[in-house]
Amino acid sequence: MDAPWAARGRPRTVHIAGDSTAAAKPASAAPMAGWGMALPLFLGRDLAVANHARDGRSSLSFLAEGRLDALVDTLRPGDLVLIQFGHNDQKAEDPTRYTDPATTYRHHLLRLVAAVRAARAVPVLLTPVERRSFGPDGSAQQTHGPYAETARSVAAEEQVALIDVQAASHALWQQLGPEASKDAFLWLGPGDHPNHPRGAQDDTHVRSRGAIEIARLVARGLRAAGLLAPADVRRLEDEDIPESGLTWEQEPPR
Repeated sequence: MDAPWAARGRPRTVHIAGDSTAAAKPASAAPMAGWGMALPLFLGRDLAVANHARDGRSSLSFLAEGRLDALVDTLRPGDLVLIQFGHNDQKAEDPTRYTDPATTYRHHLLRLVAAVRAARAVPVLLTPVERRSFGPDGSAQQTHGPYAETARSVAAEEQVALIDVQAASHALWQQLGPEASKDAFLWLGPGDHPNHPRGAQDDTHVRSRGAIEIARLVARGLRAAGLLAPADVRRLEDEDIPESGLTWEQEPPR
């Protein structure tokens, strides 16, 4: 496995390659938020976060648009790259984004890992954030099946660090239950927020509170994997983090 980069002794950047669940959001989308917006709240102040995640991307479209090349051009040795795809890879109706978990999705993860390593940076694979999905008995359902399994198997075979966000978020939604979990997702009643006057019932995208808790899970995973030293992280316990700590973009990311 790639050597822990916490001991390299230089200013470092944590890069994120992913989809809308991690991406920065414009002010017009608030309170929808990506967990990448909240990650700096859990990292030491000498660690920068570069969020390359974009709405609607799959592993296929991220690569096809040249976003990997643009990311690699910014890397320095020892930087960390968090790779999380899967949501949009499942969209079989869209050939510009769909990937087969056993073949093309796997191939794209391998390509991402290889490119990061070639730049002497450290890849970390993340399973996708679990959706809010509950069965008739009130139990949280798993919706990423083979995509999460492929990420796990690639991490094991390539000796890449893995943060199992799918498993951790699934456990969190199970703990919260069908009703309380709505506070983590973009569930709004009509008139609750001026950006969503008709309300929203979105079981994929999180709002401020959900972004904060997913970012906490990611930071815990980085620490548990030995990729960050104790001094590199903060607030990993269940400390209440104000939603005012998040900042939305004034213009949509391009």
